[in-house]
Amino acid sequence: MNALISVSDKTGILEFAQALHALGIKLLSTGGTAKLLLDAGLPVTEVAEHTGFPEMLDGRVKTLHPKVHGGLLARRDLPEHMAALQTHGIATIDLLVVNLYPFEATVAKPGCTLEDAIENIDIGGPAMVRSAAKNWKDVGVLTDASQYAGVLAELQADGKLTDKTRFALSVAAFNRISQYDGAISDYLSSVAFDAGKLSAAYVPERALFPGQSNSQFTKLQDLRYGENSHQQAALYRDLYPAPGSLVTAKQLQGKELSYNNIADADAAWECVKSFTEAACVIVKHANPCGVAVGADALEAYSKAFKTDPTSAFGGIIALNCPLDERAALQISKQFVEVLMAPSFTPEALEVFKTKVNVRILQIELPPGGDTAWKQGRNLIDVKRVGSGLLMQTADNHELALADLKVVSKLQPTPAQLQDLLFAWKVAKYVKSNAIVFCAGGMTMGVGAGQMSRLDSARIASIKAEHAGLSLAGTAVASDAFFPFRDGLDVVVDAGASCVIQPGGSMRDQEVIDAADERGVVMVLSGVRHFRH
Repeated sequence: MNALISVSDKTGILEFAQALHALGIKLLSTGGTAKLLLDAGLPVTEVAEHTGFPEMLDGRVKTLHPKVHGGLLARRDLPEHMAALQTHGIATIDLLVVNLYPFEATVAKPGCTLEDAIENIDIGGPAMVRSAAKNWKDVGVLTDASQYAGVLAELQADGKLTDKTRFALSVAAFNRISQYDGAISDYLSSVAFDAGKLSAAYVPERALFPGQSNSQFTKLQDLRYGENSHQQAALYRDLYPAPGSLVTAKQLQGKELSYNNIADADAAWECVKSFTEAACVIVKHANPCGVAVGADALEAYSKAFKTDPTSAFGGIIALNCPLDERAALQISKQFVEVLMAPSFTPEALEVFKTKVNVRILQIELPPGGDTAWKQGRNLIDVKRVGSGLLMQTADNHELALADLKVVSKLQPTPAQLQDLLFAWKVAKYVKSNAIVFCAGGMTMGVGAGQMSRLDSARIASIKAEHAGLSLAGTAVASDAFFPFRDGLDVVVDAGASCVIQPGGSMRDQEVIDAADERGVVMVLSGVRHFRH
């Protein structure tokens, strides 16, 4: 058996090659890989010696040769193929170990030049990988160091790889080539090429949205069904998921997650991790029905639950702080579908052992907590539309106290300012049209997803009434401007004492005058938060 080894990332390759040699497998190699193996005392034939043709063009051409590709592509079950190899003195290559030039890592570096990017486009590696993967019945192809141990164990046990293993390696190889080519296409089609600036130091400007999008995802699991039982579904994740995102969660107990569980869990998790204080978010049908901050998990949960106990039934609960036994005992009194937190005490997990259907997810918060947005989390949002995609930068705007513009005659108190910022943060995660009443670090009434902003305001008031909460003196956030004063009148009639909205309506002054007339504070954020 012959193995050709040519790797850019040399992690674990020496130990793997030593193990192959111990099995009597002959080693072929190229360039730096050959030198590494030779320096370790392994008998290695360099590819240039194997082909009888030297590497040329600074290594651009070294494996593009019939003695390499013939050895990889020849079908062992076809006599004419084997006869052709014999005629031309070509040996079969039975195992190919290749990982590619680090193109993705290169273009991710600040200040990457166009020349560096181009020189890190691998040609010979992908060509060999494709040849070996096509001929999977006869050749095993390894494209990642994580595959070494499993392949080695099988070779040591049986002296060969099974058809199942070789096919799986082939699929992984074609997936890797697809990812690699996609990254190259994404990069090149984002470059704003300027011939007048070409030089070895030329760092091109790049468009945020490339001319072709080649997003790559790997399947995590098939789901029982989609939004409804007659729909099929599966969960995929980005090749390189952002730290602290839902797909990095570890399920500690409970039934398999459903499509709707995952969608709602994502809505809850994205909202709760935007807070720096201990916070709890309860979501039902993609909308927060209760959000609160507190001294700990118990207080945050208890306040969030009070907002809308009816809607919280069968909801998704997310906390951004450790869940202890006290909070677990309180939460266990309600019917919950999914419970998420960065960590759980052993006592808290013990509380839920008898509730075997509750899905418990442990998710580490991203580095930097609420600043994770600025670290690239879902930098681009994508929505599928008929035969196309809508792409946009993520709604990652964080409103600071200094950003607020007071437009009413009445000035806000420090407590009102904090309530307004809290209400605004929650409104960002509520489906439009969104009206959110808040006070004392908790939601008091949430109106979501109505065609009319007036209806959202009325629904929020009704929910507060049903929950036995008084809206007197509350802060209200509206995700978009009030087109007429009637929306403001509705929230003030319900008890609001201060309002935050983006502004920008042609009738802004009319609405501001109404605020002064009604004796309430009005603050403009200057930013809209539609969520569809």
